[in-house]
Amino acid sequence: MAQAPDLTAPKRPVSHSTLGRAQRWSWIFQRVSGVVLIVLIFTHLFINLWSGDGINQIDFAFVAGKLASPFWQWFDFLMLTLAMIHGANGMRMVIDDYARKPAWRATLQWALRIATVVIVVLGTLVLFTFDPCPADADPSLLPSICEDI
Repeated sequence: MAQAPDLTAPKRPVSHSTLGRAQRWSWIFQRVSGVVLIVLIFTHLFINLWSGDGINQIDFAFVAGKLASPFWQWFDFLMLTLAMIHGANGMRMVIDDYARKPAWRATLQWALRIATVVIVVLGTLVLFTFDPCPADADPSLLPSICEDI
């Protein structure tokens, strides 16, 4: 009669490792940022599409007027930043799930990080440096809202 193999003790489960904590905080961030983004996006849609004249009010002057207000600059900055980090975090999870080779995974994650930073930086520059009526521009090229300035 064959003898049963010796059983070894099971491996100790990984408990609260750094990776585990990072994954948990990533999961919590996705849920919290998703809820905050829903509020921000619906506020954005309400102000831009449903209040006033609706979609007919959106033109260069409307956008320039909004970007002249620090409140709307910070509101749009928060929406941009949260949306980009939320999306990048989701894409990071997809990369972790489907990129099997470590070198390929690292390359994709670095490309994602670089793209996220570039988009946030460019979007922030647009939000905080936008000037619809630059002083040294040709007046014939400026929009009509600049005639009063």
